[in-house]
Amino acid sequence: MNLVNLESVSHAYGPKPLLSDVSLGVEAGERIGVVGRNGGGKTTLLSVIAGAVQPDKGRVTHNRGLRVGFLSQQDTLDAGAAVREIVLGERAEHEWAGDQRVREILANLIGDLDLDARAGDLSGGERRRTALAQLLIDDHDLIMLDEPTNHLDIEAIAWLAGHLAASKSALVAVTHDRWFLDAVSSRTWEVVDGRVERYEGGYAAYVLAKAERARIAQAAEERRQNLMRKEIAWLRRGPPARTSKPKFRIEAAQALIANEPPARETVELMKFAAARLGRTVYDLEDVTLHAGGPDSGPLVLDDLTWQFGPGDRIGLIGVNGSGKSSVLRLLAGTVVPDSGRVIKGKTVRLAHLSQELAELDPARRVLESVEEVRKYLQVGKREWTASQLLERLGFKGEAQWKVVGDLSGGERRRLQLLRLLMDDPNVLLLDEPTNDLDIETLNELEDLLDAWPGTLVLVSHDRYFLERVTDRCVALLGDGKLSLLPGGVDEYLERRAAGTALTARLGTSANATIAQAPSVAAASGGVAGTSTPDEGLSGLSAKEERELRKELNRLERQLDKLSDQESRLHAAMADAASDYEKLGSLDAQLREINTQKDTIEAEWLEVADRLGD
Repeated sequence: MNLVNLESVSHAYGPKPLLSDVSLGVEAGERIGVVGRNGGGKTTLLSVIAGAVQPDKGRVTHNRGLRVGFLSQQDTLDAGAAVREIVLGERAEHEWAGDQRVREILANLIGDLDLDARAGDLSGGERRRTALAQLLIDDHDLIMLDEPTNHLDIEAIAWLAGHLAASKSALVAVTHDRWFLDAVSSRTWEVVDGRVERYEGGYAAYVLAKAERARIAQAAEERRQNLMRKEIAWLRRGPPARTSKPKFRIEAAQALIANEPPARETVELMKFAAARLGRTVYDLEDVTLHAGGPDSGPLVLDDLTWQFGPGDRIGLIGVNGSGKSSVLRLLAGTVVPDSGRVIKGKTVRLAHLSQELAELDPARRVLESVEEVRKYLQVGKREWTASQLLERLGFKGEAQWKVVGDLSGGERRRLQLLRLLMDDPNVLLLDEPTNDLDIETLNELEDLLDAWPGTLVLVSHDRYFLERVTDRCVALLGDGKLSLLPGGVDEYLERRAAGTALTARLGTSANATIAQAPSVAAASGGVAGTSTPDEGLSGLSAKEERELRKELNRLERQLDKLSDQESRLHAAMADAASDYEKLGSLDAQLREINTQKDTIEAEWLEVADRLGD
């Protein structure tokens, strides 16, 4: 049953048609990911489906009583309203505090916020998370999300994906986060040239299906060309010669990549990087670093000795506030360690893309702004002009002659990144380079970085991009070390979920926020406790108490899941009362679950005893 139907819908902004005669529907329980270039009509499509925008032509019909939740990119929060009022509405505290689903949403999205804080006092990211929490707590038949992963770290993105995948609501989500698309989508829509092309499956299935469509189209074009050549030859020579007919095979998806070389020629790039950089890139010796300066703010590195070598491609992972940007600034030389020393190789040519947009001359043209750095760049075995590279990063045709002052934030970031690459660095420090980039531009950037020889240190919440362009991951886990993660992001999430990572969600002022917001922490068992910044209950430090409460929350979630499984097994045993073989199997499962519950309950009691609860 369709919840929403679009019939011959067309819509344009100015002279540019974004949707042209589009007909489609959203079924109950369906999960759809929407992809396409920036400015191609994705947000317009969402707004039309949600009923927020009336199309120029065509008809949009909703089922009677349809409950739609729409997270747009525009901030609509009342600046004077408190977080509690926005997210929880009129719910009494005992009501939401006793609801595990609500507690989980609060803990994972706004557990670091004071519920009594005014929306006008929050940062853009905090407002965004508040709006998302508000939407998820309410009940909807259809959830529509426009870039929901913005301002979320890797851990929160993984939680959101799991939450949405388990939801019974239909979902339509626009996002450039390809890992998230794969995790939540059962179908993919591509908005291109006013059309909506539909594919089964998430992002990976979409890429394979699109490649197969392109291969079939190419084969059809080759057949047509062959026929034309044969016709011309017949006209010129008379009866056609006997020729074998070309054979076209529909192959499995694996065949599409069977002869594709690796994304990077790692050995060759390492040799080239070593030749350009020598043996020393960065050596950290006994380095201690706090995020807020000497002995202030969270501890990031504690007496750390580490080496970044030529050709290393490293992804740096950690929750927001763990100090990832501080590490990049340390390597860039814009901050100095509290103690220890950073040895920088003599041949290092550094480029650092920070989260702040560098000053660009607003009067210059885009192409001029790049050519003033360099007109040509050697990437791998090919030489590119500034114009060609601009086109690869989304500045096509007339866009290269736009005035810099007229560019959007995302366009400025792309321009800044290209200017850094044009300076031919051999060390790249990239802090969230994928912000505001669409999937097509991300693919082009990945391709450029594949051929770039040098040392790369990347901070990104885009898990797909992180795993795609780096060779290994290290994490800041709150112990002052850089922890190598052989299992990549999966290992990081497992360590966080198991409570073996110490890192808490806090920034330089988070302890004060935690102290002011005991109700969320106490009710959710989440990130914060009810302690003062320096000392918690039972003589525990604030950090120890936060970690113990987080562990308590994790154990409670496990117990709830096991209780649900136990209830389902009891119901199944009642239905199979006369089937002794099945009863035996179900009884064995029940005993295993009870054993697990006993173990986890013992752990829960031990943690609760340490907390004094």
